[in-house]
Amino acid sequence: MKTLSNKELTIRIAEHGAELSGIVANSTGKEYLWQADPAYWKRHSPVLFPIVGSVWEAEYRHEGVTYPLSQHGFARDMDFTLVKESDNEVRFLLRDTPDTLKVYPFPFNLEIGYRLEGNRIEVLWRVRNTGDKRMYFQIGAHPAFYYPNYAQDSPKRGYFAFDKPDGLIYRVLAEKGCVSDETRPVPLDEEGMLPLDIHTFDIDTFILENGQVKRVDLLDMDRRPYLSLSFTAPLVGLWSPPRKDAPFVCIEPWYGRCDRIGYKGEYKDRDWVNRLEPGESFDASYTIEIALP
Repeated sequence: MKTLSNKELTIRIAEHGAELSGIVANSTGKEYLWQADPAYWKRHSPVLFPIVGSVWEAEYRHEGVTYPLSQHGFARDMDFTLVKESDNEVRFLLRDTPDTLKVYPFPFNLEIGYRLEGNRIEVLWRVRNTGDKRMYFQIGAHPAFYYPNYAQDSPKRGYFAFDKPDGLIYRVLAEKGCVSDETRPVPLDEEGMLPLDIHTFDIDTFILENGQVKRVDLLDMDRRPYLSLSFTAPLVGLWSPPRKDAPFVCIEPWYGRCDRIGYKGEYKDRDWVNRLEPGESFDASYTIEIALP
């Protein structure tokens, strides 16, 4: 476990999965990041690679060959190597292995970095194609945060606010972790916010596509800022375990998403797939900002 700390925050990062594992406010000792109680969900903030979500029937096809691949890919369950460390930044690297090539036939480097500046954590991604053929991939984030107002005797949890306060739609997650063609309006209130309660995520995941929003704020019951995520990703998922009354909620910037129901085409033709030519790199980031008291 690596630690970065400044006057405002202390963060912890595990080499396993290069996973952000803690965000603590130094003035109060308050932990903001979910601490992976397996009774609800055993992760903190996994990196999703080389897919986001599920492929139909847990398999996909590339150049006529069928490969098995489980939900969200394999990077979150592998050990990364520390390649850079300074007072305010760490970076980790994962390379392809004989085992990864059995399920994902592309040589790659995946670099994950964390930079701490004041009350902001910048999460950095770099994917590099180290092979000699075009590479296809998806990458996404899955950070989970404690609700600011979790109380088992109350159904209410807080609010999501967005940089676009009206007209938002989400794609429906329908079967075996895959989506249908149906979309629905996000049920915003009169102030353009999404109220969060014990039934909000009965639908499972709100999947917002096509760059509808670039910032999501988590607010407390009095609509005061608690934390926010800013990103350039074209999709974001909003999730908490359905019907578990979990004490946390996830805000997930994605470059990709799950398959449509029944998809049997080639991997390269899936929705929201990214491409890299040999030797090319893909760089992206998102920022977590904690609204300190």
